[in-house]
Amino acid sequence: MKGRTNKFRKFFVLLLAAAVAVCSLTGCGKSDWRSREVTVIDDNYRTWYEIFVYSFCDSDGDQVGDLQGVISKLDYIADMGFNGIWLMPIMPSPSYHKYDVKDYQEIEAEYGSMADFEELVAECDKRGIKLIIDLVLNHTSSEHPWFVEACSYLESLEAGEEPSAEECPYYEYYHFVKGNPGSNTWYQVGSTDYYYEGVFWSGMPDVNFESQALRKEFEGIVDFWLAKGVGGFRLDAVKEFYSGAAGKNVEVLTWLNDYVKAAAPDAYMVGEAWDGLGVYAQYYASGIDSFFDFEFAGPTGVVTKTLTFSGETNSAQAYAKALTRVQKSIREYREDAIDAPFFVNHDMARAAGYMQYDERKVKMAAPLNILMSGSAFVYYGEEIGMTGSGKDENKRAPMYWSSDPQDKGMTRGPLDMEPQENQFDCAQKQMKAKDSIYSFYKDTILLRNQNPEIARGTVARLEEITDQDIAAISKTYDGKTIYLLYNISETEEKQVEMPAATYGELEIAGYLSVDGGKVTMKDGVVTLPSYSVVVLR
Repeated sequence: MKGRTNKFRKFFVLLLAAAVAVCSLTGCGKSDWRSREVTVIDDNYRTWYEIFVYSFCDSDGDQVGDLQGVISKLDYIADMGFNGIWLMPIMPSPSYHKYDVKDYQEIEAEYGSMADFEELVAECDKRGIKLIIDLVLNHTSSEHPWFVEACSYLESLEAGEEPSAEECPYYEYYHFVKGNPGSNTWYQVGSTDYYYEGVFWSGMPDVNFESQALRKEFEGIVDFWLAKGVGGFRLDAVKEFYSGAAGKNVEVLTWLNDYVKAAAPDAYMVGEAWDGLGVYAQYYASGIDSFFDFEFAGPTGVVTKTLTFSGETNSAQAYAKALTRVQKSIREYREDAIDAPFFVNHDMARAAGYMQYDERKVKMAAPLNILMSGSAFVYYGEEIGMTGSGKDENKRAPMYWSSDPQDKGMTRGPLDMEPQENQFDCAQKQMKAKDSIYSFYKDTILLRNQNPEIARGTVARLEEITDQDIAAISKTYDGKTIYLLYNISETEEKQVEMPAATYGELEIAGYLSVDGGKVTMKDGVVTLPSYSVVVLR
């Protein structure tokens, strides 16, 4: 009997040890918030990953990124918690960046084939990832057949002969005038007296949205890509359809939104109206789902100011006020507007540089962006603190998968890119480290995915909490309210009172701490280490 008892004890000890091991691996128990259920709703409030295909991942050894390379990294993207991908232009173009399209219904040969794209869409669908593509409507390439034919037609006209859209329909697709307008945004058509407008440069002739025939062309292009399974479009340079005329731009966007939503009601569209809040908020009147939130982005945006500038106007309190200010501004134009917060994109220097490569600040920038309401966007490589500033090519450097540039998947980057020296480890190494920038980003997205109120909630500031280092807000969605407390102090631990009499019985739903310290709560008092965020519910 004694032998059987000892055997039972040994079995029980082994069973308990196994349970503890499983628990430690999965993070079970209330002590580890990461074990909480993820609640990802299939709507347009998503966490998006912006990819420049050229520099992202190479599958065939030519050191140029391609669609098969993107497919090979879908598990990486999904494991991070992203459920949306925005591809920068993938259509044929004479430039490396591909923002001057010469064929709207084809895939850039360097990137692969249409079959590759269809496979990418299917693989995204398997993972619950919505794929949107860049749609550049403001201008085409000067090599686009529409423009080539229009210019050839103008050059063929006899002296005194007036151009006619009946003879050449493409003539009205662009802004042509006879005589030199005397502006550096107008360029001569060959040796003729005709000039065309190109706000960005001569290789990008601006289109003319007064032409109904042109709009029909774009409707056909939208239909083509929706039939291919795209989940929507990122709209480039929407302020320049009619530069300086917001009302006319809104009309163009209204037409486009109405057309897309009639064909695909669940499609998502996000526009680039690069300006201050007072300008881009107006564009929500078009019905387009989102516009990028430039108020918070870049070297002088709210996120950078909060972490690197001093003074009351750049405090945590100021950050909280900015959240409510943006919400109020865009809802004046549409109540169901979806903000599109981001920190940097392909036109901006990498965020690590703003933070002087201070790893703690690089990490803390993540929740200041990703935990905002709306559809949050992250530029590839930001999750590992990549380097890149100066000329545009530098901002679109190769994804730093490996420290060996010859490793599989590595790209060479744009040909005119200057040498880039990353200050933080490559993705391979960071993925293995619990205290890496990568791991912090992953935890931040997990916290967002676990709490649907973070993306969808209406924000209110807790004005009774007055510490300048504490941003205290609530978010209410579907009848439920959560609270977020941010300690933006670089050095000080903070305590915040959240009494049950005021806020109800709360518990910690999850937290982030750049140094790995715990956020605790006892008797309604929350203790936050420096540079930390907590979600209470």
